[in-house]
Amino acid sequence: MPLPEALAAARERDLDLVEVAPAAVPPVCRILDYGKYKYEQAKRDRGGKHQHHGELREVRFKVKIGIHDLQLKLRRVERFLREGNKVKLSVSFRGREITHPELGQALLLRARDHLGELAVVEKAPIMEGRFMNMMLAPGRVRPQQESKTAAAPETVTASAES
Repeated sequence: MPLPEALAAARERDLDLVEVAPAAVPPVCRILDYGKYKYEQAKRDRGGKHQHHGELREVRFKVKIGIHDLQLKLRRVERFLREGNKVKLSVSFRGREITHPELGQALLLRARDHLGELAVVEKAPIMEGRFMNMMLAPGRVRPQQESKTAAAPETVTASAES
């Protein structure tokens, strides 16, 4: 379509004539709203900058949890943290257990100490109704990466001794 006809068609529709592919022979143009086009293009450019923060996963404990049950649940927490998810640890109190919140706090602190650098405490233990909650976020240091780097020098020293 000749240029004057294309401009007239764009003016009739209250839109803009935008050159899409200037290198093509003949150049390719479109009739569209240029402001909307620029907005959508900027939105697409910004889209890749968002980071994945992970889901919020919850693991619940009872005050009178057994040692092996605790270890099982802590392994699950470790897996969630390695996947990049935030974890909410909750201790539920039943009946007269609510009169001893220090037992729930000790349990949560023991869990925090067990996780070490794998987790960062985002929200300290706090009572909310009949639950004591603590929020954990994935830590900066990943234990899997440390073990790989630590294993490499050991193999070098073993081959040097041989």
